[in-house]
Amino acid sequence: MAEARRKPAIPQETRNTDPQIELGLNAAIVTVRDGQPYILVARPGMAGSGAWDALPFGPFAPRAHRTLEIGLREWVKRQTGLDLGYVEQLYTFGDRGRHAEPGGAHTLSVGYLALTSGAAEELLGSHWSPWYAYFPWEDWRKGKPGILSSEIEPKLKGWAERPPLPDEPARALRRTERLRISFGIGGAWDEEKVLERYELLYEAGLVAEAARDGRQAAAQWTDPPELGRPMEFDHRRILATALGRLRGKLKYRPVVFELLPREFTLFDLQKTVEAISGTLLHKQNFRRLVEQGGLVETTGNVSTETGGRPARLYRFRREVVLERPAPGLRVKGGRG
Repeated sequence: MAEARRKPAIPQETRNTDPQIELGLNAAIVTVRDGQPYILVARPGMAGSGAWDALPFGPFAPRAHRTLEIGLREWVKRQTGLDLGYVEQLYTFGDRGRHAEPGGAHTLSVGYLALTSGAAEELLGSHWSPWYAYFPWEDWRKGKPGILSSEIEPKLKGWAERPPLPDEPARALRRTERLRISFGIGGAWDEEKVLERYELLYEAGLVAEAARDGRQAAAQWTDPPELGRPMEFDHRRILATALGRLRGKLKYRPVVFELLPREFTLFDLQKTVEAISGTLLHKQNFRRLVEQGGLVETTGNVSTETGGRPARLYRFRREVVLERPAPGLRVKGGRG
């Protein structure tokens, strides 16, 4: 008889020193109002000390939640009163030192992206907060953001010339090469690399979360800039992942219609795409792309809210998802 398989023994020193692991659920909930993107922020104290903004958050309870997504929906409902519609899982975040409290359990955070076309004003103390308040360098709709030229680029160039810190891992690309790829310094800006840009700022010690986490790079700056509004734990990292994912999905999935009411004008559609992508689009080229792509159809109704000529109202043509494998909006915006 074959010898029964045994589970590998866990060394005693590991059992004594490894912290408890908890699984957390975080939601980056996005809406667009009046051409501006917003995220839902939980009220102070819901996910930590309350000193900084926090995404809706809660631990996964296997006995109470049959799935991770069910758990997420229940936590969001409890904290904000909002019933989520479109939801997709982003990534699992678990870097040591970016979430755990000293001496407490280590948390693996499962991030989600959720989209809504609107919600009631009363949200149990939660509130909608401007997305670009956290990433002001990502909004190019009025040209290149001033914070890039005045703060970010000079400091990143200075950081790139410094010798690596003793605990800094070896990388295949030099710092200057990573600046070119992420921030387009000496190259082209890629609107989807939101997470890469935030991570580079964190590594360089230029965001408040790096100083909070005790990163050595943050101690090198005598005049650290205020680069966007910081967030609790890893929440701004999760939010950066959500923005990059959403910008990418606009091009090959009709997710933008999750942010619009049932009937909308082409102007509303364009402004929503611009709000998420952070860039301005050519009006006629955009309308031609939408109509030729078969993404929308007229409803026969008009809107008089524009203040000028009545504008035709459209709706998402759902049949397009059966006709094409990637029915998105492959738009290209200008850079001022």
